[in-house]
Amino acid sequence: MIELLIVAALICLNGLFALSELAIVSARHPRLKALAATGRHGADRALALAADPGRFLSAVQIGITLIGLINGAYSGETFGAHATDMLQALGMSATAAGPLGYGLVIAVITYLSVIVGELVPKSLALRNAEGIACTVAPAMVLFSRIAAPAVWLLDASTRLVFRLFGQSTESESRVTDEEIRTLIAEAESAGVIESGEREMIAGVMRLADRAVIGLMTPRTDVDWIDITDDEADIKERLITTPHSRLPVGEGSTEALIGVVQTRELLAGILSGKPLDISAHVRRAPIVPESMDALDVLATLRDAEVPMALIHDEYGHFEGLVTPADILEAITGVFKSDTAGIEPHATERDDGSWLLSGSMPVDEMADRIGFVLAPNRSYETVAGFVLSHLQHLPSVGEHIEVAGWRFEVIDLDSRRIDKVLASRLKPLRRVIG
Repeated sequence: MIELLIVAALICLNGLFALSELAIVSARHPRLKALAATGRHGADRALALAADPGRFLSAVQIGITLIGLINGAYSGETFGAHATDMLQALGMSATAAGPLGYGLVIAVITYLSVIVGELVPKSLALRNAEGIACTVAPAMVLFSRIAAPAVWLLDASTRLVFRLFGQSTESESRVTDEEIRTLIAEAESAGVIESGEREMIAGVMRLADRAVIGLMTPRTDVDWIDITDDEADIKERLITTPHSRLPVGEGSTEALIGVVQTRELLAGILSGKPLDISAHVRRAPIVPESMDALDVLATLRDAEVPMALIHDEYGHFEGLVTPADILEAITGVFKSDTAGIEPHATERDDGSWLLSGSMPVDEMADRIGFVLAPNRSYETVAGFVLSHLQHLPSVGEHIEVAGWRFEVIDLDSRRIDKVLASRLKPLRRVIG
């Protein structure tokens, strides 16, 4: 009976090492830091072990290897003879009973070691990696100190082998955008966050990767006031515009002098005051088209008027951006702003997508499941098509990229207005 308890204890001890190994390796550092901040016992030690995985894994391997050697030798010596005697009592010859008896003992011990000493502990570790890591960390730190000489030798030997192959033992713990998106998708599937929250988080991530040119209202779509127009035309523009702020220029958009708030002008007109555009012009910040969206947001927060005028490297006016454009990039287009306007993307019955040429290309990629090149010089679907065609297209021209076909189906003068995106069917191999 005592022999069985000793073997069971060794198997459980092996399970403790396996549990500790997977729990500390799998534990998420931000979660451990949060537990440490709340005063959770063992969290600091778990962080220390995770920060030096070479020494920790060496200590675990020493423990598992010693237990395996002791268990194999002890169980074989103790139970092998009993198994041999039992087989001989059943009428088996001594020549066959000896090897078979030891083989049966080894098979049973190995089975129990795999189930109780490996698989079950590791499954438990995956269920609550951070909590278990905090629990076992003090014991693992103590064992690492006791076995310090052997741990140092194994760790140094491991580093030497890595150097011989020209590799570094330092782990790269970078978190990519794709990993964050996958984690958010899993959280949505588990009901931790709602679908709307996931879409907004995705919008914030897209915003961080965009240049302001991908958010702006282009020059051709900008409503503006020409200060040289007669008063009747200016009043008509103020009455018909849906915008609360308008740029003001002298003769053209290349000579913009600032921005006016339409409500201030209309209030003056309604009170019977003479129309004086110049008195209400406010200075608007001018930003380059290559400026990051988040930097533009900071500029808008500090501006006298929340509207930025965008110029290219030659000083030409390219468009404007407002806080509404940034909010739209995060939350999507508001229905009130798109009355009478077709949506950016419409899925058809055959699984293809009808895309607007002005649709931001990163939104297109998220919507249809397309992978974009990490370094790109375009911001819209039209720019994506042009970058591959390398010329102004005609209706019907198409490109094939990463398993998708993008066909130009409508042009507005020289501008790509509509693109049809459809998955390419994989070719079937014909064996003859």
